[in-house]
Amino acid sequence: MLAAAGVLSAAALSGCGNDTSDRYESGYVSGDGVTTEITPDQRTEPLKFSGTTYDGEEFSAADQRGEVLVVNVWYASCPPCRKEAPELQKIHEDYADQGVQFVGVNVRDSEGPARAFEENYGITYPSMPDQDAQIMYELRGQVAPNAVPSTLVLDREGRVAARISGAADPSVLRSMLDGVLAE
Repeated sequence: MLAAAGVLSAAALSGCGNDTSDRYESGYVSGDGVTTEITPDQRTEPLKFSGTTYDGEEFSAADQRGEVLVVNVWYASCPPCRKEAPELQKIHEDYADQGVQFVGVNVRDSEGPARAFEENYGITYPSMPDQDAQIMYELRGQVAPNAVPSTLVLDREGRVAARISGAADPSVLRSMLDGVLAE
């Protein structure tokens, strides 16, 4: 009886731990599509991250305080990243005059593939390489390291106000931005 229970438990655990076929496609682990909005009284400390953009400019989240900041984690060969890129650019353009800033965090690519991606999709907001995971380390607890793409909306104080794990639905991201801008 105990042996049979042990075999059943091991089979159940191995099924939970090893079947990731629904999450893997073309070498990436997709986000699960979960969206979260955090009320101002429940937000944690401002995020602190910085880096050098592909254009050689220094970027610091602290320098964006007073503005709403959208942080998009991506890489060039990620299918949902390619799908969401034109919409993110459109949202960037639509909200720029309202003080919304965008920055990309590229977790895999060297400069060549990243710039080709940005040129192909007409991305005009800056991105920073993060192949050594220093920025992702600073985003720990906010972005799952294996959920690419992921998008964060930071409020004017630099705190996470909303998050999308997986490709950003444009209407959801716009709604999140509208809510944070109204605060």
